[in-house]
Amino acid sequence: MEVKLKNITKRFPGRGRKEERETVAVKDLSFDVPDGTLVGLLGPSGCGKTTTLNLICGLENPTDGRIFFGEEDVTDLPPELRGVGMVFQNYALYPHLTVLQNILFPLENLKGKNRLSKKEMNDRAMEAARLVQIEGLLERKPKELSGGQQQRVAIARALVKMPRVLLLDEPLSNLDARLRLQTREEICKIQKKTGITTLFVTHDQEEAMSISDRIVVMRDGVLMQEGKPQQVYDDPVNLFVAKFLGTPPINVFEAEVKDEVLYFSEQPVLEVKNVKDQPVWAGVRPEGFVPGKDGPVICELDRVEVLGRDISVVCRHAACQAENVRAIINSEHELESGLGKVSFSLKPEKVFLFGRGDEERIPFGASCVSDSGN
Repeated sequence: MEVKLKNITKRFPGRGRKEERETVAVKDLSFDVPDGTLVGLLGPSGCGKTTTLNLICGLENPTDGRIFFGEEDVTDLPPELRGVGMVFQNYALYPHLTVLQNILFPLENLKGKNRLSKKEMNDRAMEAARLVQIEGLLERKPKELSGGQQQRVAIARALVKMPRVLLLDEPLSNLDARLRLQTREEICKIQKKTGITTLFVTHDQEEAMSISDRIVVMRDGVLMQEGKPQQVYDDPVNLFVAKFLGTPPINVFEAEVKDEVLYFSEQPVLEVKNVKDQPVWAGVRPEGFVPGKDGPVICELDRVEVLGRDISVVCRHAACQAENVRAIINSEHELESGLGKVSFSLKPEKVFLFGRGDEERIPFGASCVSDSGN
């Protein structure tokens, strides 16, 4: 089932004297969730992700705009008629009910022509439990389960209704790192097996990029960029998207373009054709550094961290916004912490320029500056 949001805006009224102005949680938001895909809705806390999910689910009504499931306008439909399965951040399991009773609960509330026999309900519940591999836990209460097991119960309860759309609101945030990795892989497998259109809300960019077919990046209720994860990573439209995606994060330098050459602290580092003279922000992905004695980017070496396949070089540069520059290089390169300085050339495809004012991406054609003396 394809989900389409068209020019959705959600305003909340101000509350009391101290907050008289209304809050715009979502502003003119439009994007599509293709049928049968898993889309990650990504952004920092307070960017409108959960509000967007609640609008799709029907827990909130948009101030403006329309929501479609396929060709059906569901904007004014109540939640129970939308055919949506929702998994909340805190799982919202009933503590006094067993796992089986929690899974059965949505089916027991079906009425009219949708009502099922007891056998049909049990068959569906067992099928959902098998899908998430908790069939051996059906007689337990939620307090007897681990965080990951509770998460699976919540997903089974959402799936048992055979929803047209599955919505997941930061379902992994309460799990430890190892379990979070395992569970996100399980979510991906379940989605592929069922083929249910799924929208997955998270502030963790690594999480979103690893399992999503597409990602939607939001900031302050506004869509910043959408597309395939790798495409958004390789081609960010603005500085916010470039900084939000990537682990380690992108290195941002205070730079200047003069005569189609990019300068870090008066040092020419890259030819940038068709860019007018101006101060810019220059973003360099950690994998965009190539060590070499004639490299034009000269940094004070802090330490070398061996990661196995790769090496993380932590160093400092006066033009860098952050305290440290972090470069990820192949372990074939031998660097020692006692060197004092380290020089890099830059991979042009891993360098992005952004305006100092609007922070929008500035396209350029590039060629390397070969050594530090020119």
